[in-house]
Amino acid sequence: MKVAILTFEGYNELDSFIALGILNRMKGAGWKIQITCPSDSVTSMNGVKVDAQQPLEFANSADVVLFGSGIHTRDIAKDPTILGRLQLNPSTQLLCAQCSGTLLLARLGLLNHLPECTDLTTKPWVVDAGVEVLEQPFFASGRIATAGGCLSSQYLATWIIAKLAGTAAAESAIHYVAPVGEKESTVTHNLSVVAPFVGSN
Repeated sequence: MKVAILTFEGYNELDSFIALGILNRMKGAGWKIQITCPSDSVTSMNGVKVDAQQPLEFANSADVVLFGSGIHTRDIAKDPTILGRLQLNPSTQLLCAQCSGTLLLARLGLLNHLPECTDLTTKPWVVDAGVEVLEQPFFASGRIATAGGCLSSQYLATWIIAKLAGTAAAESAIHYVAPVGEKESTVTHNLSVVAPFVGSN
């Protein structure tokens, strides 16, 4: 299973790295989770530089594509030289977006008129793009999922694992990363958020 975590200049560390950490609980099952960037390296909104594990085009053949967010997303959404490198297929790939990453899905025409989740800062931009924004942390329909708020990246990771490997695998991954003393409650909560959307085709 190939997973591309799209990580752009000015990226939000919580979006890219929380998902990376949780999804890598599946590496024993052969999953390859890759930080995927439009350049050789990118620097986060807080100055953390990361080298790309894969170029942006890796997303075109990945089984799962997760759009992270960042402080420059509005500019990226207007940049055809970046967006033109992406040729994604919602009928064969799981397409996910975190916070302002939802705006990139909208600009690429991949939302299929679905309502979406995003963060409060990005909400007016997504609405301007003609997309209905939900007041909830997570929503999915078919093979498209979005989340709003930095820490909701855990819901995207939970949904991806549950969708592709089953609920037990998702429980195991979340149980590992959950705080001590809160493991069972964290697993129960995460699954309660994503469970209504796991079975949709």
